[in-house]
Amino acid sequence: MDPEEVKKLILAGLPDCEVMVKGDGSHFDAIVVGDIFEAKSMVAKQKLVYATVNDYITSGQLHALSIKTYTPAEWEKAKKLQVG
Repeated sequence: MDPEEVKKLILAGLPDCEVMVKGDGSHFDAIVVGDIFEAKSMVAKQKLVYATVNDYITSGQLHALSIKTYTPAEWEKAKKLQVG
C-alpha cells in the first residue's frame, strides 16, 4: 500500500475529515482532522479511524498505522505548536 491508498480508505469512511498520511509501504502515520472528533475520548477517536482500515489491517495489507486525531480547533493549536 502507499500513503495515498491509506488516505483514500480513511476518507471513504470519514468523508468530512482532512487526512494526511505519510509512510514507507508497511508503516504509516496518519493525521485526521474533523468535527466528528468533537467531545470524543482519544480511544473513541482512534476507533473511528481504525474502523476505516480494519479489513486491511486484518488481512495484512496494512501492517502498521499510527494515528493522531484532532478537531479543527485542536489542529490549529497543534500546527502553531508544530505538533502535527
